[in-house]
Amino acid sequence: MKPDYGAYLHAKGIVGARGHDVTPLQRVVIALALCAEVACVPQERISGRAEITDGDSFEIGATRIRLFGVDAPEGRQSCTRDGRAWACGNEAERKLRSLVGDRTVTCTKRDVDNYGRIVAVCRSGTADLNAEMVRSGFATAYRRYSNDYVDEENEARTARRGIWAGEFTNPEDYRHDDEQNGPAQRRSGSAAESKRCDGCYIKGNVNAQGERIYHVPGSSSYDETAIDESKGERWFRTESEARAAGWRAPRG
Repeated sequence: MKPDYGAYLHAKGIVGARGHDVTPLQRVVIALALCAEVACVPQERISGRAEITDGDSFEIGATRIRLFGVDAPEGRQSCTRDGRAWACGNEAERKLRSLVGDRTVTCTKRDVDNYGRIVAVCRSGTADLNAEMVRSGFATAYRRYSNDYVDEENEARTARRGIWAGEFTNPEDYRHDDEQNGPAQRRSGSAAESKRCDGCYIKGNVNAQGERIYHVPGSSSYDETAIDESKGERWFRTESEARAAGWRAPRG
């Protein structure tokens, strides 16, 4: 529908009547005003080579990114297919890695989560990574935050792709169960436990064998791990920072 420029100017008190004698300059003024009224602000974009963390997150440089509106199985999560367990978390990570390939990833920021990660809609070439992870059956539509990918989930479920080929625990429920079980195993209560630095959410642990292993939020050992700087342990902002300092990700 064509905008009624005269009506807009009249409502704003710019002209005295709802006439049709709106000049080109006034049309520009109206367009700018309308843009301001609907918060017409360019969305923040991040672009570069992605280093995959798991099935719904990765890093571009020092920026940690979480795919918006989707939820993939956790790294150590197992699912069941044909009566057998399979590493669906690892497979989800591999699927995202294959979608990205060696192409540049471009992400449009939608939010920032509690762990300081950019929550975004991302593309690699012509592929919408959020949609493709759900369509392939290696992520669910994260309905708590968005219904954008419900159609892709229904398609994957009907075709029995990925995790829909058998039985699985919803990734959010898996994390919740892990958090519930964590406190009983947590190495907490230590007077030497360090205070987390601002923006640091990755735990750099030193295990009994002296191996330096880092744990990211949502991983199976994250909640049960406490950081004791007196033992050489520390916090990190990014996985790249942890690796550069000599820590590695958990195996398996």
